[in-house]
Amino acid sequence: MKYTQEHEWLRPEGDIVTVGITKHATTQLGDIVFVELPEVGATVSKGEEIVVIESVKAASEIMAPIDGEIVEVNEALAANPALANQDATGAGWFFKIRPSDPSQMDDCMDEAAYTALIG
Repeated sequence: MKYTQEHEWLRPEGDIVTVGITKHATTQLGDIVFVELPEVGATVSKGEEIVVIESVKAASEIMAPIDGEIVEVNEALAANPALANQDATGAGWFFKIRPSDPSQMDDCMDEAAYTALIG
């Protein structure tokens, strides 16, 4: 798994990458009450706002961590946003993307570097 400075995680699975936010991010946000996911089939660019999150503490956006096409969104999360708090790196994933340039993930951190970042 890879991590971004914006507290997203990326899990490559073949030519698809599953993306969510870290447990640290959910702790900072508090209870998540609303998630607006991107459209399946959308082409996104790294740094583009693609998800809106509302929690009891704040509203926040998730930026695309890499360029690519959204191939699936987590409908269960849209129906039950608390999944992100309950299982951030499992059932609480946000979307799956087919990277147009997988080497962009080389800029992401490994778990040790991310742990040091939030340390």
